[in-house]
Amino acid sequence: MKKIEAIIKPFRLDDVKKSLNEIGLQGITVTEVKGFGRQKRHTELYREPEYVVDFLPKIKIELVINDDLVERVIETIQQVAHTGRIGDGKIFVTSVEKVISIRTGECGNDAL
Repeated sequence: MKKIEAIIKPFRLDDVKKSLNEIGLQGITVTEVKGFGRQKRHTELYREPEYVVDFLPKIKIELVINDDLVERVIETIQQVAHTGRIGDGKIFVTSVEKVISIRTGECGNDAL
């Protein structure tokens, strides 16, 4: 099993979610996060004074899936979240040793 974490632009969330549902994924966790990479900071005006925005709003998607779906999920997220502009995000893939369903006690793939 693998855990996929994707950091994407907020306005791409609905399209990514829809595309993941279309390939058969049912469960994802979504968190609103803030951060920066190469984008660094920028300035904005709010009621006249200029201020610096260090952290930009992003969306973090997390899902744990069977190994056989990993490449398909990565390709889907990459294609749908891509805008071609700086700040499109990152995808992280890590191994998951164990998954246990709290409700049923099932383990491994059965718990997914």
